[in-house]
Parts: sequence; structure tokens; C-alpha cells
Amino acid sequence: MTTTEIETPYGPARVSVHRTDQGMGALVLGHGAGGGIDAPDLVTVARAAWAAEVDVALVEQPYRVAGRRAPAPAKQLDAAWLAVVEHLSATTFDELPLVFGGRSSGARVACRTAARGGAEAVLCLAFPHHPPGKPEKSRQHELDAVEVPTLIIQGERDPFGRPRPGAHHELVVVPGDHSLKADLDAVARAASEWLTRVLRPYTT
Repeated sequence: MTTTEIETPYGPARVSVHRTDQGMGALVLGHGAGGGIDAPDLVTVARAAWAAEVDVALVEQPYRVAGRRAPAPAKQLDAAWLAVVEHLSATTFDELPLVFGGRSSGARVACRTAARGGAEAVLCLAFPHHPPGKPEKSRQHELDAVEVPTLIIQGERDPFGRPRPGAHHELVVVPGDHSLKADLDAVARAASEWLTRVLRPYTT
């Protein structure tokens, strides 16, 4: 593992990169609004991806690197993310197909930037479909706008709701709530199987 800081328009982001021997693709993962890259589901998915010969980059947004708890506005998160992806594409993951991913807020960033960043697929952990208790404020449109294969892994009791599957995205419901900690093995299996399936065409 190597950890480095990458400059973005809103300050440095911190990126931990885990390379594999084969590197059939690269999964770039972002954290939730109030947490970091040590969230149990992020760590679990990173390990599952690495075991499936997928390189992994865990990205800490500039506001976290600066020590702030409150998340930056969406436009700043997206711009910082795209700056990191551009750097990684040029220096680390050259020629590899990229999968964008993240948990909660990080999943929203991955969806919003997938087209501009050239993602081949998107992995969403605990996508916050709506604020708790406010189903009328749906964020389904962010998922529906993604035109590449997308997997959403959602806790069955997530207070942030449950997205609808669609033409380009599939939904796997696992035990637990928004943290996805109740059955990390199920999270790992779903992510590993899906990553292997969506990246297989790039290995032939």
C-alpha cells in the first residue's frame, strides 16, 4: 500500500493505493459524509476487490484531510474527486478500466461524476436514497442518470431508504442498516462477484 496526497482545486486529497499482481481493473472508493476510509464496509470491499485482482484506491476528500467534519458542498466534492481520478489515471492506473465507488455520500459523488470521469462501472454502498423520514426528497435521479453498469448494496433497514433497480443498475439487499456492518461477508461476496463480472470483458 502507498499513501500520497494529490492536489485538487479545494486542497489536497489523501489517497491510499493497493496494487495487485494482475490488475484487471481499478476501483476508486470514496467515504461517507461524516466518516473516513476506515468504515467497515469500505475496508471489506477494498479487501474483496484486491483478492479479486482489482487495484484499489481509497480517497479522502480535502475537507477530511484538513480536519473538518462537515462535508464540503457537492460541487467541491465532485471537482476534487475528478482531480484525483485524473491524476490516478495518468500516473497509476494507466490503461486500466476504472470503477467509481463509495459509501453513502461517496456513492453519490461516484454517480454524479461517472460520465465526466470515464468510469466503466459504479459501485454504491448504502446509497442515501433520501434523507431519513423524507422520502419525498428522493435522489433516485442521480442513480438513473448513470449509464454504465451499477451495483447498489443496501441494508434492509436503512433509514435512508432503498433505491429502485433500473436498466443499468442492480440492487442487492443485505441484513442491517446504513452502516452495512451486520453482514460484511454478504457485502464482500456481492461486490467481488459483481466486480469480476463487469471487468471480465476487459481481460479477454
